[in-house]
Order: sequence, then structure tokens, then C-alpha cells
Amino acid sequence: MRFSEMPYARPDLAAVKQQFADLLARFKAAATYAEAHAVFLEEEKLNKHVDTLAQLASVRNTIDTRDKFYDEEMNFWNEATPQLQECQNAWSRAMLDSPFRADFTAEYGDLMFVNAEIADKAFSPDILDEMAQENKLTTEYGKLIASAQIPFEGGVYTLSQLSPFKNDPDDARRLAAWKAEGAWYKEHGAEFDGLYDQLVHLRDTMGKKLGYEGYTTLGYYRMGRNCYTKADVEKFRAAVVKYIVPLADSIYREQAGRLGKQYPMNAADNALMFRSGNPRPAGDADAILKQGKKFYEELSPETGVFFNKMLDEQLMDVLSTPGKAGGGYCTGLGDYEMPFIFANFNGTQHDVEVVTHEAGHAFAAYMNRDRIPYSYVWPSMEACEVHSMSMEFFAWPWADGFFGADARKFRYSHLAGALTFIPYGTMVDHFQHIVYEHPELTPAQRHEEWKKLAAIYQPWMRLDGEIPFYGAGEYWQRQMHIYQSPFYYIDYCLAQTVSLQFWAMLQKDRADAWSHYMAYTKQGGSRTFTELLKNAGLSTPFEESCLRGVSEAAKAWLDSYDLTGIV
Repeated sequence: MRFSEMPYARPDLAAVKQQFADLLARFKAAATYAEAHAVFLEEEKLNKHVDTLAQLASVRNTIDTRDKFYDEEMNFWNEATPQLQECQNAWSRAMLDSPFRADFTAEYGDLMFVNAEIADKAFSPDILDEMAQENKLTTEYGKLIASAQIPFEGGVYTLSQLSPFKNDPDDARRLAAWKAEGAWYKEHGAEFDGLYDQLVHLRDTMGKKLGYEGYTTLGYYRMGRNCYTKADVEKFRAAVVKYIVPLADSIYREQAGRLGKQYPMNAADNALMFRSGNPRPAGDADAILKQGKKFYEELSPETGVFFNKMLDEQLMDVLSTPGKAGGGYCTGLGDYEMPFIFANFNGTQHDVEVVTHEAGHAFAAYMNRDRIPYSYVWPSMEACEVHSMSMEFFAWPWADGFFGADARKFRYSHLAGALTFIPYGTMVDHFQHIVYEHPELTPAQRHEEWKKLAAIYQPWMRLDGEIPFYGAGEYWQRQMHIYQSPFYYIDYCLAQTVSLQFWAMLQKDRADAWSHYMAYTKQGGSRTFTELLKNAGLSTPFEESCLRGVSEAAKAWLDSYDLTGIV
């Protein structure tokens, strides 16, 4: 069924809650495992259906945030979701207390119970009001980002549409684009500061209501961290500073030399990897999707069937249009056992990376589409990002079709970008730990904390005030995860580290690398992140040797890569 044909109708919340209550009563009254299991499957079906309706509303709202119907539907879901979560938590508690727990574990594994215990620690009816308010504020942030109309060179652009100008090889034009973007953020700075300040205090209240020191512990539980701790993340951060920051620093120093710029550079110059321009796709959106079809058909039989189904059922919306929410994502439509990809093409190499990155998520969900329980379709967030970031590297042999003459540029900039991203992403996580450990910080003090971290994680970034917003240490406000998904961002860094292991494998044996990828992917969400890695023969990012190893392999490749003729 095509996405546009998938029916949507707002559910009767009271009726749905009653359905969950009836199922809960029957589950508790079950006299045998067979009876309990039958009710369990009914609850799975109801849960999947409600989630599908919520996802349909959310996707259609992000496709056009000006659509009044779906805007109202999101208001409904913002209020309904915490109440439905209360039903889910009651169900999880019943599962944990069930006399048939051992039977369920024998059939589905223990992870569903481990995750249920974590979910129980992350919720209480006492925070329902705060959760609804949180949903409202994060929606407001998304609408504010989507509302951007930035005047530039006689035209008006959204944030996504402005991106190509921010990579323009002409120094004056590129700097002007960065200043135009920064000016828009500065104009709305009080709104961004106000939204975040409310969110920080709201989340701090939620944590304290649940008996925690503040939000950090609750934030880890809400992210479903089930195999590593804050101490592990701190160890990872230290290794990033030790191994990745120096390598990233050398990449930017060489870049400054190519551009004829003095190091450190401002944000606008850091954005231009080559004087002749950053790699650009060889064709338009249709051409990129056509090459994506070729890539997935030739990569493996499974990926070919998957991608053609995505195309046939119109399960991708990739063009950047007025009113469309920013960013990109992949989500699942459980009733149809298919994923959906949302993106904003803008004529940059990011367009190709979206087709590979988000389709990496989508392929993993597709491979596990019929898993029971439904929660096993997707693993935890950092594990999910391995699918996507690694898939980007598997596309390298098809880079000539995506980029034409810019393929050599792309391979260099893609690997360099993966390495330079890790310090930034780690900085985002470090910043959030500081913010939630010190909720009393004022907006101005938060900006100062960001600038302090930039000196550690981004020494190549000149923050001298030349570009408004960036020079003031306010550019964290661009990162929607900080507002909408606290403590999510480190997941990208952990996953990028794993993806670099796949990249290293690909340099030696593509077939072997793909077998490891499939061994990882086919497990779905049935194991913890570290168990998924172990079962696929991969190292955990929390081992210092992991970051040291991938940084050494990457440095050797970058140092020997032939950039002859490219300026």
C-alpha cells in the first residue's frame, strides 16, 4: 500500500485505554501460559496499531507543518502519548510480575524484561503533566525551526534550502550565507533560549519527582541504556579527546592549507573542504534515487527487494519544500511492516548520505519487521545508528554513480567528516551533562559552557564573533536533539566508532564486511548494544583500543590517499 493511501483517523483515547485495561485484566487472570501468551499477542497488535496511527500523524505533520489538520492531530498525540505510556507501564509491570515470566523468557529472551524494568524506572503518573508539557515545547521547537524564512541574494530560503550556499566555494558568498543563517537564529535567540530553559527545568522537576538527583539518571533510563553507564560514556569521551581530536585537528590544518586560510578557521571556512568546492551529487533527486536503486540491487538480494518496495510504495519523502520540518529521520509503520524515510534534499553530498544513512535504518527495520515482541524490531538508539552510519560506507564502490567526477572528493570528505563529527557529537553530549547537572545555569552561562567545550573538542573553530550566533557560542541551538531527545547524541558517536570498524573491514574484504553487517543487523533489537557487537565479531567503543585502532587505520588511509589534481 502506498503511503498516501494509508488511512488515518484519530483514535478514541478513552476507548483505547479501556482496551488496554481489559487486556491487562485478562492477562493477570490467565491460568496457563497459553492463555497469557494469547493475550500478550493481542496487546502487541493493539500497541502496534496505536503506534502506527501516531507515526502517520507525526510524519504527515513534519511533511507540512502548516497543515492545520495534522497540526491539531499532533496536539492530540502530545496529550495522549503520556496517558498511553501509563497503560504501557502498567502492562510492563504485569509482565514483570507474571508467574509465566520464565516461559516468556524461554520464548523471547530476557531483554524484554530488562527493558521493562528500565521503563518502569523512567515513568510515574506523577509526571504526566510534565510529559505533556515537554511534548508541547519540543513541538514548538520543531515548528520554530521549520518556520525559518531567510532572505539571501534576493530570495527567501528555509534552513535546509540555504545549506548549498553555506558550502559555496566563493568565500564572500559562503560567509554571507553563514551570516544570514546566524542572523536568523540571533533574531529568534530569546525564543530558543526560553524554550530550552523551560525544558531543562521541566526535566529537572521530572527527575526529582521520581526520586533522582535531577534529570541525568532519568535521562539515561528514558534512553533505555541497558548495557553501559555514565562512567562508560565519560571513558569514551576521554578516548575521543586523546585519539580523535588530534586526528580531526590535523584534518582541519590540512584543509586550511588547501584553502589558503589561517588556522584556526571560522565556521564558514571549516565548512569548505576543497577550494574547488565540496563534492556534489552528479544528478538531481531522481538521479540519486535511481543510483540508490542500483546500489541496493547490487549490494545484496535482500537490499534490492527492500529498496524497490520503498520506491514502489512511496515510502520516502526527500524533497525540501516550504513548511517542511527540518532534518531527516526513519520511522516504522508497524501495521504495514514497513519503514518510512523523511529527508530534505538540498543539492549537497548530504543528499546521498541520507539515502544511504536513513535507508540503513529502514533496511534493518525491514529485516526484522515481523519480530515479536514489537519492541524487538529496533534495537537501542546507538545500536540503530550502526546500521545507518555503516551503510554509508558500504556505498563507496557506487560513489562514481552518485558523484561522477567528485567521487574521489567524496570518499576523502566522507571519511574525514566521520572522524571530525565524533568530537562535535561528544561535545553535544558533554554539554547536556553539564546543563542537567546544573539546571540553575542561565542561558548566557550555557553559551559560555559551550564555548569552553569547543576549546577542548573543536580547537579548529575560531569563535571571534565574526559570524553572529556561532561566535557567541550559541550554535548548539541548531542541534534539535538537544531540545527534543536529551542524551541521544552520544549514540551517533558510539555508532560512528563501530561504523569505522566496518570501513576498515571494507578496505580488506567487502564480502567479509557484509557478512559481519548482516550478522549484526539480523539480530534486530533482541540483544543489548554490546551483545549485538560481540555476536557480530565487533569491538565495543568503550574499549580504548577500539578508538585507538580505528583512528590509526583512518590516519594511514588519509595520509596515503591520492588527492592529485584536486584543490
